[in-house]
Amino acid sequence: MIRTIDDGLSYLVKVNDASVLDEYLNSAVDLARQYASSIALCGILVTRHAHDTYTVSVSEAVPFGETHERHDP
Repeated sequence: MIRTIDDGLSYLVKVNDASVLDEYLNSAVDLARQYASSIALCGILVTRHAHDTYTVSVSEAVPFGETHERHDP
């Protein structure tokens, strides 16, 4: 499941089956990248909260054109 948290800026990715994780994350990154490209100031931050829960966000902390990953402690 990909759910919009903040239109164009942030998406929640939650999976019940690990086989779809990459597909869902890639889709969410593509959605966020579309917005980031329109403003050309931010990159994409993918945060892992649990083995089945991630957020994908447009972030000013990430340079434009880059995607960074982090683990939420």
